[in-house]
Amino acid sequence: MSDILMIGIAGGTGSGKSTLTRRIKEYFGENVTVLMHDNYYKAHDEMTYEERTHLNYDHPNAFDTDLMIEHVRRLRNGEDIICPVYDFSAHNRSKETITIHPNKVMIVEGILIFECKELTDLLDIKIFVDTDADVRILRRIRRDVEERGRSLTSVITQYLNTVKPMHEQFVEPSKKYADIIVPEGGQNHVALEMIMQRIQSHIMQ
Repeated sequence: MSDILMIGIAGGTGSGKSTLTRRIKEYFGENVTVLMHDNYYKAHDEMTYEERTHLNYDHPNAFDTDLMIEHVRRLRNGEDIICPVYDFSAHNRSKETITIHPNKVMIVEGILIFECKELTDLLDIKIFVDTDADVRILRRIRRDVEERGRSLTSVITQYLNTVKPMHEQFVEPSKKYADIIVPEGGQNHVALEMIMQRIQSHIMQ
């Protein structure tokens, strides 16, 4: 399937990547398939739950990016993949998997996808969602407490110890590899409309 449009959407935690991705997905429906870097966190069955809670999940080494690169290549070649699923409540990879089929438009989403050149080179359009740090931490707190069952204290501790320094060391510098920088993500209606038009023209080919 050589006519696949592979779009990368990166940006810091709570930047609005998922909102942008969701709006594109809702608009184009079955024409768009999403591949999330979060599902490629490494499995740590050898560790206790307590040990896993202390891992640095915002460092590139936390991800099995080599597997994602292999999967993106296979999708571009028209092959199905078996995608891992990550269980955030257990801080470990789930036993479940998802079969993903190649599609006309594929979105690869994650905070660190532009940090790896080998992965970035496989993307046709690279979008970086840029949002103020204070907005991002508030969104992160709400998501982790409400959706992932985390305590407020643990979210703040993790943010200060790993999320913020890793953002400054890896995520922010990767912005320079983006083709498009979108302030406020899915809330930026002008940028969203331009991206939609580009996707629409590809689908109509």
